Amino acid sequence: MADIKIKDLYSLDQTQAKELLSNCEYPWEALPKIKDFILEFAKTLSPDEYDYKGDNVWIAKSAKIYPNNYIAGPCIIGPETEVRPGAFIRGNALVGEGCVVGNSTELKNVILFNKVQVPHYNYVGDSILGFKAHMGAGSITSNVKSDKKLVVVHNEGENIETGLKKFGAMLGDNVEVGCNSVLNPGTVICKESNVYPTSCVRGVIPEKSIHKNNGTIIKKKEN
Repeated sequence: MADIKIKDLYSLDQTQAKELLSNCEYPWEALPKIKDFILEFAKTLSPDEYDYKGDNVWIAKSAKIYPNNYIAGPCIIGPETEVRPGAFIRGNALVGEGCVVGNSTELKNVILFNKVQVPHYNYVGDSILGFKAHMGAGSITSNVKSDKKLVVVHNEGENIETGLKKFGAMLGDNVEVGCNSVLNPGTVICKESNVYPTSCVRGVIPEKSIHKNNGTIIKKKEN
């Protein structure tokens, strides 16, 4: 079985959510706690570094916020991050430093570690994206099962009950998701793995693996 605990997936020094995630074993355990964490963490933000925009929205002064987007609170946008035209941030979003939230990208109940890129036509809901994770154009997280049942994480022979109806995907550090891919509810992609374009992904993708668009998973070759 792949290692899918927080300590296996993420570099916690690369997120403002370090305290929240440090108190959880599996990353999805943090999803119901994101809202309250943002509201508490925001109390520690320096007014010299962050502007309060009202309605529980804090934006770093060095962030670049293009016109024609919508940002609902609670939300924190980190330093040097770009929020491009047409972005729709629906709240409960903790966006790190140096991120790109692109045109027509929608975020809801998410943690984006530093340097995450969701730059073109992405939907990211009820998900956590690790340091330097990147979702290609049109790739999305599907966060509710078609039968509306609670999400189960399938890790080879182990089935882990999450107790969550809404759960998109957990992407480890340096994960690359190809264009127009769908990450089904409960997907976990371990760090430094790649997903081919137009893939339909479910379950767990082990560390340093490649998910091909026919569903085959192979280990990356060592350099």
